[in-house]
Amino acid sequence: MKNILVLSLCLPLLAWAQQTPADPQAESILISGITAHIGNGTVIENAAVGFDKGILTYVGAAEAAPNNYSKTIAGNGQHAYPGFIGMNTTLGLVEIDAVRATDDENELGEMLPHVRAAIAYNAESQVVESVRPNGVLLVQVAPRGGRISGSSSVMQLDAWNWEDALVKADEGIHLHWPSPFKRGRWWLGEDPSLKRNKNYDSDVEELAEYYANARAYSSSHLPKHLPYHALKGVFDGNQRVYVHADYSEQIEESIALLMKWGVPKIAIVGGHEAPKQLALLKKHQIPVIIPRPHRLPNDEDEALKSTFELGATLVEAGLTVAIEMSGRMERMNTRNLPFYAGSFAAYGVPYEKAVALLTANPAKILGIDQELGTLEVGKKATLFLSKGDALDMRTNILSHAFIDGRALSLESHQTKLYKRYSKKVN
Repeated sequence: MKNILVLSLCLPLLAWAQQTPADPQAESILISGITAHIGNGTVIENAAVGFDKGILTYVGAAEAAPNNYSKTIAGNGQHAYPGFIGMNTTLGLVEIDAVRATDDENELGEMLPHVRAAIAYNAESQVVESVRPNGVLLVQVAPRGGRISGSSSVMQLDAWNWEDALVKADEGIHLHWPSPFKRGRWWLGEDPSLKRNKNYDSDVEELAEYYANARAYSSSHLPKHLPYHALKGVFDGNQRVYVHADYSEQIEESIALLMKWGVPKIAIVGGHEAPKQLALLKKHQIPVIIPRPHRLPNDEDEALKSTFELGATLVEAGLTVAIEMSGRMERMNTRNLPFYAGSFAAYGVPYEKAVALLTANPAKILGIDQELGTLEVGKKATLFLSKGDALDMRTNILSHAFIDGRALSLESHQTKLYKRYSKKVN
């Protein structure tokens, strides 16, 4: 009786368990007869892609491909893309919003550079497996909360645990720049209209003092101070500071002050008014990680299409642009990342540059472009095959996906439900 009870308790857990990660690549593979979207703006028609032991060994014309691969996959005109990379997401940090025990996206406090998102990442999240069937195979997992939220890390989405998932640890620190404007809290009877933030200058001064102390610590032999120690990388160029800022004033002042404080690598996250600072951003080659386009404009007097046109404006200016995922239902909506790029393409971003918003550009920003982000010989075999246009939700139907050459399952809880209810008779 006891054994039956234990088994009955375990069965629901087994039914909801994360899939077992794929085995390492055991035989060399050549995928032939495809259109290869390299990720850097280049397209090869009637192409072939070969890989062995998780590394790309051939990318080029199908007729010139070597014939010494153990296994050949007929592409049949499908499209090959590098694995898409989601930026600034809490995927894997929260499973169920209403269950506090599954929420690890932030910590109490304001200055938290020592908080590491990587160690809170849940590789067994069911949300994680739901984004892979659309080609999202890598993400930058970032913390939330506080003025300095902590460090983000790059994770691949087929792993036993966070250590296995880790691609690049603590690659950047997330800083939420003080807002120069503020809305009243209507639920407290305050005027909800936008007004100047009276505390803006003092908030910036507080931040300046904190960075000055951290920089002084980085060149001293003082006893270990975890928060200051976590910022050492931003001063020596090993870590990027991701400045979350939307207003033009925030962008201009944050860049000027961070450079003054000795921070060489900066990226803007959000950047709704980045078009007003194109010259500054281009002068210092500062990348911008823009929000998804399916949202309302920040200001009531802006054109409704401004959120869709932002990508084209920044890309045309020659900036390095990627797409970030923060916002409502951001973890679940990470699976829609390709279609956000498709929307930017519909509003002026050339198609292959829209693909680069998800591949080469984020890889460059994250500092992983030597091994990921494009289909080039010597890089990791992290890619997928789509039966159609991967940026179109109607035709992005994956047949194969690989992370480091390992063949992934494209099944998820959603696909199982789809198959189940497709059999239902109305």
